[in-house]
Amino acid sequence: MRLTVALVGLVLVGGGLVLVPLPGPGWLIVIVGIAVWASEIMPAQRLLDFAKDRLRRWERWMREQPRWVQLAVAAATFAFVAAVVWVVAKVLGVPGFVPDVATAWLEANLGL
Repeated sequence: MRLTVALVGLVLVGGGLVLVPLPGPGWLIVIVGIAVWASEIMPAQRLLDFAKDRLRRWERWMREQPRWVQLAVAAATFAFVAAVVWVVAKVLGVPGFVPDVATAWLEANLGL
């Protein structure tokens, strides 16, 4: 049982770390993997508690900030995600499921 938990946690943490730079739930998958480990391994429980504490502190800090700071963080996050999506599309190409009209617009206007 312990080996299965370790392997499932390893797959989740490894897969999540690969997804971290991409838009999506990379960090969430990493934390789920650590939670799987934490069910059997005490150091992983401490790491999970540390991550939860940091997330709660960040959330509390963000709520205490003026609206303009919250909007600036949201705008910076959006800009980062948009840049990552652009780089991925530039390297891998526009996905095939995107309609031809949209693909033509993206290639003409965004250099994809």
